Amino acid sequence: MAVYIYSITAKQHPLRLDDLKGVGEHPAELRTVAAESLCAVVSDAPEDLRPKRRDILAHQEVQERLMADGTVLPMRFGLLAENDESVLAALEQNAADYTDRLQSLEGCSEYHLKASQDEDALLRQILRESDAARELNDEIRGGTAGPDASLQLGELVTQEVQARQEALAAGVVEALRPFARTLDSSQPTGADFLNVSFLVTEDREEAFLTAELSVAHQLGDDFDFRLNGPLPPYSFV
Repeated sequence: MAVYIYSITAKQHPLRLDDLKGVGEHPAELRTVAAESLCAVVSDAPEDLRPKRRDILAHQEVQERLMADGTVLPMRFGLLAENDESVLAALEQNAADYTDRLQSLEGCSEYHLKASQDEDALLRQILRESDAARELNDEIRGGTAGPDASLQLGELVTQEVQARQEALAAGVVEALRPFARTLDSSQPTGADFLNVSFLVTEDREEAFLTAELSVAHQLGDDFDFRLNGPLPPYSFV
């Protein structure tokens, strides 16, 4: 029977699983597959697994319980194996790598930060600070612009937005980097200019959070910072 995999831990982890529920409409009991020095927390996989809110929350609750008691390698939602034997084989074959990763994540949490800037405020800033954009905009509004002026202004604004957002993202990351062990950046989506995860050790959490609040305050009300954490270190497994 297919097996759903939640996490990998060291064998000495307390593994308090008794009152937790797994994924699925009728969740199977959580159990462990143990190798010489490692354990995988698993359950029988439901036949029709979908990323429903109920199941995502169940997956996350398992990670948070395990993380509260020790270091874990959290697997992303939906990871399946053919059976317990294949899980055991993976633990044995990759024991050195998994052990190294557990050691590197000891005492660490993930903080995920997204940030955006109000689009109208950004446009006003560009028109205020870019002579070329402001002149084109004035010509268009005054009716003296050439036929391609609107296209030229659109291209210029797009270039300015990209350059400014890249600089903003680099500045925010640089300000927070000293308080994190490492980081993992992803391509921002929508209006966001920043999408980055930080791996933060327990003894640096307060300093990291203080620095993030300071950066957000310095940038001002035109910016929306969304910090999520502490989380299991999904991005660093």
